[in-house]
Amino acid sequence: MNDFSLLHHGATSGVTGSCHELRAADGSALLVDCGLFQGAEETADSASIRQPAIDFPIAGVHALVITHVHVDHVGRLPWLLAAGFDGPILCSEASAELLPLVLEDAMKVGITPDQSLIERLVARVRQQLVALPYKQWHAPAPGWQVKLHPAGHILGSAYVEVRLSGALAASASSGDWRIVFSGDLGAPHTALLPAPRPPWRADLLVLESTYGDRLHQGRSARRRLLRQVIERALRNRGTVMIPAFSVGRSQEILYDLESIIASQARQADAEVDWSALEIIVDSPLAARLTAAHVRLRHLWDAEARRRVEQGRHPLAFEQLYTVDSHAEHRQTVDYLSRSGRPAVVIAAGGMCAGGRIVNYLKAMIGDPRHDIVLVGYQAAGTPGRAIQDFGPRGGYVDLDGSRHTIRAAVHTLSGYSAHADQDGLCAFVKRMRHPPRQIRLVHGEAKAKQALGDRLRQILPDAEICIPDGLGAGCSA
Repeated sequence: MNDFSLLHHGATSGVTGSCHELRAADGSALLVDCGLFQGAEETADSASIRQPAIDFPIAGVHALVITHVHVDHVGRLPWLLAAGFDGPILCSEASAELLPLVLEDAMKVGITPDQSLIERLVARVRQQLVALPYKQWHAPAPGWQVKLHPAGHILGSAYVEVRLSGALAASASSGDWRIVFSGDLGAPHTALLPAPRPPWRADLLVLESTYGDRLHQGRSARRRLLRQVIERALRNRGTVMIPAFSVGRSQEILYDLESIIASQARQADAEVDWSALEIIVDSPLAARLTAAHVRLRHLWDAEARRRVEQGRHPLAFEQLYTVDSHAEHRQTVDYLSRSGRPAVVIAAGGMCAGGRIVNYLKAMIGDPRHDIVLVGYQAAGTPGRAIQDFGPRGGYVDLDGSRHTIRAAVHTLSGYSAHADQDGLCAFVKRMRHPPRQIRLVHGEAKAKQALGDRLRQILPDAEICIPDGLGAGCSA
């Protein structure tokens, strides 16, 4: 019998709202992530993101561990603080720098325009932040130890290894319990970041399953497809609209765009004039986070560092232009929709449910000269999912309460996912020297969890593969 219980306060019926509670027999507990629900999951697991979203007791919670700074993993943090949580917020050193930027932007967009309130909350978060180096144990309370490992998902991302020992592990034959929370695991080909390496042991693994039922395109294939879409835009004098999360995906796309432009510049017989192309990042947050990526380039992988040594600037090249103010944003939307100047626009948000990308879509989604490139997971119930499902069939999407026929070409480049695919998730498990006795699959739609569970049962026939069936501790095989 275990000396602990595991409760799930999100990411059980879909891919958002990640929040997991590990509670020891003595009542002490640790939270891993505290994210927002989005899309259809916003009403399935939570009344509304605008209502208090902490509907579970926090007594005994010693610390919150943040795996990474995407809002579906950190967006409920303001409500957690309002509920009285005043313990340490543990995260990687890079996440400690990025988290205040992400929370400030999320509060402006989804909670309040009151700048003084935002500043007070961000200041409080900074006070509670504890930045942990990777691969070092940290003890938030007696009997509890936490270690972060690079997850390869976005800059600063981590998977979490928890060790319960002493009186908290009285029934463990090995003297301790090892519980691992994957957070979001990166794909092996993610730009800028090294691939994740699994721990040597886990008794219980809480594993994401976003792409548990599919395989990604390779890195060279995704770059080729992106180049082809841009060449189409150059010929059509259209705009390539890329909805992207401000942290992670935006920087990865810029990295590949710099590579494509550099390679095309070396070809004298290029069919189209790449020098005419503008690369526009229309997101103040993405611009700030990209600057942070540059400051933290000691965390980049070897390939990215070699580019810098060669005098190249993977995230700050000549054709790159950043839009800051809202007025400039409106001017850019109007200019591109009227002028026929070929451009690539990277704008938040990643699922087209809000952010500046919505204005570009409203202005240009009905014009066949333009292209929409979806590079990340589109949750059920979001405009991004509607564009992905119905765009290739000439359907429509509702944006800001109005219906828009989709005439722009729609492309899905799965190779840009910052999540591991089925092979990557299975490899993470297989490469553990002492694999888990139980695996709980979270952060995935039902089909993805079932497919991944079936594959894992083949790999680990003696392990219990468990799929939580809702909020709480319930689990069904």
